[in-house]
Amino acid sequence: MILLAFEFSTDLRTVAVLRDGNVLAETEHARSRHTPVFELATRALAEAGVDRAEVNALAVGLGPGSYTGVRIAISAVQGWSLGRPVRVAGVSSFEAIARRYADSEPVWIAADAQREEFAVVPAAGGRCSGPVTLVSLTELKSWAAAGRRIIGPDVLPRVTPADACFPRAADVGVLAFEAGLWVLPETLTPVYLRETAFAKAPPQREVPDLPAA
Repeated sequence: MILLAFEFSTDLRTVAVLRDGNVLAETEHARSRHTPVFELATRALAEAGVDRAEVNALAVGLGPGSYTGVRIAISAVQGWSLGRPVRVAGVSSFEAIARRYADSEPVWIAADAQREEFAVVPAAGGRCSGPVTLVSLTELKSWAAAGRRIIGPDVLPRVTPADACFPRAADVGVLAFEAGLWVLPETLTPVYLRETAFAKAPPQREVPDLPAA
């Protein structure tokens, strides 16, 4: 199986190519106003020595994280799947981080959720070990001060001590291959931290005709 994985949930955007669960190549781009999605994919495939037509599976990091980044990655996967018969999988970006701490003591993965809050999940043994909760910045700082190991893509410098760690496409790809939980592309949905709220626009007002000058 040749799998192409996308992870755009943080400021570090990555694309990886895997063969049967083994990482062949990974490219990265620091977030800017433009994410060169298919340039990253083309470079990764070239470095792996794989032709685009050989890709028969896609995986994407679903967040939580950057709302725009995750939606760009999902759109890329859905668009690709329209033109090629591929398997598709969605993976938690927090699980991708947790995988890198399989041999570590328990950690708390945190990502900025805006509004002076962080999305936090405990992890142990390389897997998330509880639900994602919203924690205030003040409380997260108190956890770090009390000795809990805090890791995440954007905890520094607001929380110390803490370790910077970004989810990567390589880990998304490995998790997708190992789990084999393939889904329909149209069912891919970002992991939202809050319910989406919309403010209804007020009704239009009629402006009276102004007197002629």
